[in-house]
Amino acid sequence: MSEELKTIKELADELGVNKQNVQYHIKSLPNKERLKNEKGIILLTIDEQNFIRAKILKISTDKVLADKVSTDKISTDKISTDKISTDKVLADKVLADKVSTDKVSTDKVSTDKENNFLIEKIKIQEEQIRDLKEQRRNGKEQLDIKDSQIAQMQNLLDQQQRLALQDKKLLEEYKSEINELKSLKMPQEDKKENQSQEEVQTIKKQMEALNDKIKGQEQLNNQVSKKWYQFWK
Repeated sequence: MSEELKTIKELADELGVNKQNVQYHIKSLPNKERLKNEKGIILLTIDEQNFIRAKILKISTDKVLADKVSTDKISTDKISTDKISTDKVLADKVLADKVSTDKVSTDKVSTDKENNFLIEKIKIQEEQIRDLKEQRRNGKEQLDIKDSQIAQMQNLLDQQQRLALQDKKLLEEYKSEINELKSLKMPQEDKKENQSQEEVQTIKKQMEALNDKIKGQEQLNNQVSKKWYQFWK
């Protein structure tokens, strides 16, 4: 053991007091951090030893004076001497009880600090778990949105394909009707002029009606194409 550092027991043995007495005065040291050896035993520095030594020696001097007074009174009053001895025993017991109580209080404070640290750690872990659950929920919502968009695109694609087939079929029907109209024979020369003109006008109106149908279908196709373009834009 280093000559400069001493354990509580070594200092107590040197001063002729018990360990509880030294431990009691350690609480009065200004610094709260204690040095310890490899076994975890508290070591006292020179300054700490001198501080405790001064405290205990002052108590010892007062004790010597009290013992002297007690000795003087023994010769005249034994009962008074017994009372002084009893008071000393009680004082030592109160001191030992106080040291024990202070130790229990210190242990409780240390335990409370550890519990508070564990509580804070658990709170942080719970917060992290909530964040992970929120991220997972947001990710699922984004996937649902993507699935809905894909389903809409598929529906639009199917609709466009159906319209394209309908357009093709209608165009073929219109062309067939136009060809039939064109293949109609012109009115015979022996018929009246006005009857020939009426038939020609009728044919023109039918052709115009077919052309209007074709234009209407083309406009419908353009609207569908614009909706598809806006969806992908």
